[in-house]
Amino acid sequence: MEIGYKLAAEAFGPAELVRQAVLAEEAGFDFVEISDHYHPWLDNQGHSPFAWTVLGSIAAKTSRIGLATGVTCPTVRYHPAIIAQAAATLALVSEGRFVLGLGSGERLNEHVVGQGFPDSVRIRHEMFREALEIIRLLWSGGYRSYDGKHLRLEDARVFDLPEELPLIAVAASGKASTRIAAELGDGLFATEDKPEIVRDYRDAGGSGPRYAEVPMAWAADEHTAARAALDTSRWAVTGWKVMSELPNPVNFDAATTTVREEDILEKFACGTDPARYLEVAQKFVDAGFDRLVMQNAGPDPEGFIDFYQRALDGPMRQLKANGT
Repeated sequence: MEIGYKLAAEAFGPAELVRQAVLAEEAGFDFVEISDHYHPWLDNQGHSPFAWTVLGSIAAKTSRIGLATGVTCPTVRYHPAIIAQAAATLALVSEGRFVLGLGSGERLNEHVVGQGFPDSVRIRHEMFREALEIIRLLWSGGYRSYDGKHLRLEDARVFDLPEELPLIAVAASGKASTRIAAELGDGLFATEDKPEIVRDYRDAGGSGPRYAEVPMAWAADEHTAARAALDTSRWAVTGWKVMSELPNPVNFDAATTTVREEDILEKFACGTDPARYLEVAQKFVDAGFDRLVMQNAGPDPEGFIDFYQRALDGPMRQLKANGT
């Protein structure tokens, strides 16, 4: 079991994210994972810095903690050749601490470059497969070209490659995406505690590490924590089918007007009771995940990190799937 800390790039500026990563290393987290967005989910979150710049700064200011994108879409806003180069560079400057989390993307971030974002999930998956193939091709060294149905590469070479290439964790939510993760990735990434995601991944031949984000909101009392999560993170209860489709923060605001504090309390671990945090995390362990990312939506990240170090680190690492 490894435990990560989610750097909420939609909620904090770049310098603060770097500061939190340093605190996370000092608190004993195994890795930090940062979202790679162009927009926040909601306008009142107020931030969305360039994830790759933030990760480079974190690599320079830390020495042990792992780094990961959670996740990057390498098909529209970025060409996969750029991600292949960026990931290789980050692996080098972090001395092998980087994991490349990749996914098929959300309209929220990908439409901004004016090339459109496919309405068809099938086409998104076709593009994503091609992007993964291009990244793998470039990482094999030499000048490479690729002529796909959706994506192309012409005489490109990544000159600076690490001896050990970054692990690629592929985001999945259903059978089609778990198959891509098993066939073209080194690991799995998910945001829901559904056992069928891991089961489908394994059935497709996947055997790598399995990352999942655990929803939490720390504050001095449960109500304050839940209200903070409701204010900035209510989008998380909408599910992936909604999260991948809406184009702008204003649409997420409109789509979540009916979310209640009770809905947050049902999904998130809120407040200061360690038992509730372990209860929520246990669902992901039972579903088959072995890389748990603490995703704090509370108002005090430093307080949460301190709480984790004092009350959760040991018990969280001892969690085992029921029946094992």
